[in-house]
Amino acid sequence: MASDDDIIRRKLLIEGEGTGYDSRINTFLKNFIKWHITPETAEDSAIAYQKLLSQLAVLEHGFAKINFIQNMNVEEKKNYDVIYKEIEKQIVDARAQIIDCKSELVQAKRIRKNRQEYDVLAKLIQQHPLRQETMKELEELDKETKHLQEANQKLEDKLETRRKEFHALMTSIYELTQLLDDDEDKPEDVEVMETS
Repeated sequence: MASDDDIIRRKLLIEGEGTGYDSRINTFLKNFIKWHITPETAEDSAIAYQKLLSQLAVLEHGFAKINFIQNMNVEEKKNYDVIYKEIEKQIVDARAQIIDCKSELVQAKRIRKNRQEYDVLAKLIQQHPLRQETMKELEELDKETKHLQEANQKLEDKLETRRKEFHALMTSIYELTQLLDDDEDKPEDVEVMETS
């Protein structure tokens, strides 16, 4: 059993893609053969000849128009291909940025952990420091802890921003893909309607 594509393809071949050019060509050929075979007066022959020339001009114009439309479609497809490649590159770049942000976060956590361990070891080494020195160290540790917390918060905020940007990018890509799919489906729908 023939598939729907085969049926549509056959109809398009028979109907000339719904433009009526096949019937115009057949009419032109019939008129040409009639003009060639039928003996007529010179005046009738000249009138029939001019009629044939006008029919031929209409056919040539139609073919030029179809050729122009085809060229436009090819150029549009090239444009879509360029846009598609740009979007793919943006996706790759976004993924690389996410990986970089994750590695920065891991490194920041490691630095924070190391600093905290170093501080603990420094306290153990100085078994009996003076009270003023101890207070001074505590204040410094508080400042450093606040600084680390701020740095950590900044990194968390940066990671959250990257996540949102990536989500927005993926949403845009999905919508563009849907638009491209819709654009690709529309010509088929029109062709199917014309053949019905």
